[in-house]
Amino acid sequence: MMEGLPATSWLVLGVFCTVYLGMILGGLPRLQLDRTGVALLGAIAIVGAGVMTPEAAAQAIHLPTILLLFSFMVISAQMRLGGFYGAVTRRIAALKLGPAGLMGVVVAASALLSAVFSNDIVCLAMAPLLLEACLRRRLDPVPFLLGLACASNIGSAATLIGNPQNMLIGEVLKLPFGGYALQALPPVLLGLLALWGLLAWQMRGSEALSEHVLPPPDEPPFDAWQTTKGLVVAGVLVVVFLFSDWPRDVAALVGAGLLLLSQRFHSSQVMGLIDWELLILFMGLFVVNAALEHSGLTRDAIAALQAGGVDLSQPWPLFIATLGLSNLVSNVPAVMLLLPGAHAPTSGTTLALVSTLAGNLLLVGSIANLIVIDAARRAGVLIDWRRHARTGVPVTLASLAVTALWLAWLAGR
Repeated sequence: MMEGLPATSWLVLGVFCTVYLGMILGGLPRLQLDRTGVALLGAIAIVGAGVMTPEAAAQAIHLPTILLLFSFMVISAQMRLGGFYGAVTRRIAALKLGPAGLMGVVVAASALLSAVFSNDIVCLAMAPLLLEACLRRRLDPVPFLLGLACASNIGSAATLIGNPQNMLIGEVLKLPFGGYALQALPPVLLGLLALWGLLAWQMRGSEALSEHVLPPPDEPPFDAWQTTKGLVVAGVLVVVFLFSDWPRDVAALVGAGLLLLSQRFHSSQVMGLIDWELLILFMGLFVVNAALEHSGLTRDAIAALQAGGVDLSQPWPLFIATLGLSNLVSNVPAVMLLLPGAHAPTSGTTLALVSTLAGNLLLVGSIANLIVIDAARRAGVLIDWRRHARTGVPVTLASLAVTALWLAWLAGR
């Protein structure tokens, strides 16, 4: 079958394989390209070779997902500039609790914030402050940093706005906001409980004190008015998502626009906190995947898998494929690859939960993990892949086992 492919299809296949090799490796050998650069270059190759016109490439980009992602980046930027994350972290650090109790609050708070404001943003804002607080209290910061990273990943799975891949799944499959949250909440809560139990057990009887002395992180001071504005907009959007038919991307865009009308924060400050690279990564992958789909290769691959007994529209093959691909090419590219075959009633929930929870398995499985590790490294606290695996592997296996049982129950109802 491959021998009969036209030259254009071979070109598309070559670009596709090169781009996803870049997703696996984090870039391309001997080139100063990261994943975003590879995805952008792939899209340029598709347009430059005449496979798709610029207009067709633009239409291939799923605009509602991009708008929703951008809007919540604006909202999260507002919260960060208002000092909200710093205030929350400092309030947690001041609690008169033992290590296990403090860990419980860290896990709960990071999970709750990530469900609304995106896990990457939460980790970026909280990690330096949490590290400083642990060292000032002479607590080993490593378990708390791992708790922040893992809990933010798990918590972000609870909603369709908690992370980029969930936004994509929710917008493409038109999943109801409240319906998904009800389906996702039980495995998320049990996963968080397992995480807290494991970390509390790992910390038992240890007082691994640190001699590090850190200056206070350069974070904006708390501004009650600016924080209130962000919280009100976020709260109103959740209510709109739950109880109205207003398109989520449009509602979120209006909310972001209202926050940009500020007498305090210049729009350049907000725009400076937008993750433009992630938006470009999405757009590049949309174009490359659309080119592959238009060539018919995606359809042929799905048909070949079905002929071999692997039907990705069924729960278990989709579960396994999502877990494997999320750790191979990262969760956003994995979701983009698997979305065309997600036709079963529980496919959207399976994709969202498994792709997100799988991010805790490996150190490189989630951007949130890397953000926390990098914050620790800058302070001289090293967390290597072995230390992460001691927490990440058992937590991932436990949360995915609970998710598998829960999805099986949902499918059998």
